[in-house]
Amino acid sequence: MYSWKEYWANVAASYGWRDTEGFSAVLHPGAPGWFNAAIDRLQEKAWSEGLRSCRLKDHSLVLDVGCGTGRWLHRYLHRNLFPVGVDATQGMLERAAASGLKCPLVVGLAQNLPFSDGHFDLVSDITVIQHLPHADQKDALKEMARVLRPGGHLLLLELIRGQGPHIFPLRPPDWIEEASSAGFSLVVWRGQEYFVLDRAFVRCVQAVLGLSGRDLGTSLPGQAKESVGRTEPLSTARLVYWAIRRSTCKFSELLEPVVQRVCPGEWATHALFIFKK
Repeated sequence: MYSWKEYWANVAASYGWRDTEGFSAVLHPGAPGWFNAAIDRLQEKAWSEGLRSCRLKDHSLVLDVGCGTGRWLHRYLHRNLFPVGVDATQGMLERAAASGLKCPLVVGLAQNLPFSDGHFDLVSDITVIQHLPHADQKDALKEMARVLRPGGHLLLLELIRGQGPHIFPLRPPDWIEEASSAGFSLVVWRGQEYFVLDRAFVRCVQAVLGLSGRDLGTSLPGQAKESVGRTEPLSTARLVYWAIRRSTCKFSELLEPVVQRVCPGEWATHALFIFKK
């Protein structure tokens, strides 16, 4: 059974201090560092684009929900904004504090944010509530609306396709409907992270494994015994798999700007949404 709080506490304990960038604890546990760095670059581009559309003034108060190891808090500080990080996992916040962050870090749930009404100019949620069951997603969006000032913005980057025991994606119309019912109005949205060549390769591998009767992997990422604390070498097959993916990821990243312009947003794996209260 998936318990999101226990899952992320385990991920923080397993990866939070091994990865100097802090990516494995908040992106793809157990994946090579170069892969998580590539995903982070794509997300940062989308985040920068979304932030520009919000037109924040210097020193605006920003709440980063599910701040994890603090990667977005550092970036908000570099933009001359005043961020506050909230996360349900103490281990993540300890890792964030150890990185030298000079901003408030608060333990709290997205479904019950420990802040007063109308307190923030911007609330950001980057691949966070996609890990909460759908009923909790609704409560989290309502809480984000509550702590946001009238006229403030919500920057949301979430999963719109995929499956797994720890993810609960929604299609773009459903994300928009949920946010609208929480008190937001849509400003703009677009697809994010198409990664076409890499996705095609992974699907081919999954198809071959499925035909051969092999287990496609239903364990939670970062919880399988081959990832956490492993000391023995990776198998030859897995080394080859990631070697090929290094090429498919590189070319996918190069193609991403073109694919983003010509393909429907619904074809992406994630979507960037900007909402206004």
